[in-house]
Amino acid sequence: MSTEVLKAMANPLRRRLVRALSVAGYGRAADLAQSLDVPANKLSFHLRTLAKAGLIEEAPELARDGRDRVWRPVRKARSVGSPQHPVADKFLGNQVLAGVVEDDMSVLNRVAAWVPGYTSGEDPVVRGALTDMRLRLTRERFVAMIDAMERVVEEFRGEQEAEDALGWDLVILAASDEI
Repeated sequence: MSTEVLKAMANPLRRRLVRALSVAGYGRAADLAQSLDVPANKLSFHLRTLAKAGLIEEAPELARDGRDRVWRPVRKARSVGSPQHPVADKFLGNQVLAGVVEDDMSVLNRVAAWVPGYTSGEDPVVRGALTDMRLRLTRERFVAMIDAMERVVEEFRGEQEAEDALGWDLVILAASDEI
């Protein structure tokens, strides 16, 4: 990630914006402001910052008129850094990683709060999933599996109906025994 992308993703509201656009497929500033409970004028600045970083883009074909601005996420996998492509700014990279971990922990906490009611029969509605699977894979097979999972997610994302779809946060967590 470039320093510009890291700066954009270090902000919690911007991460929420990217998630909201990813779930809906697209959105107008006023609608996003209402759904995130943020003043529209504040949100416009953050939308422009995300666009400048290449994380979202305008979707003029979805606009009602010339003044209407509709935004959509730029769909591509991102990595903060790797040995082959080190992080552009270590401090910002750590900030983004901490924010992403915090966001993902909120998903785990929501599932943990719901599961007892579901397993006891008090809440019959499926609101999440907590599946624990163990695999023994080489690094190469693990990378291949993640690539395949990204393709499946993109397939389902392409089939989503924005008006009818609930937002589901899918977090895939994996770690080697070496950590």
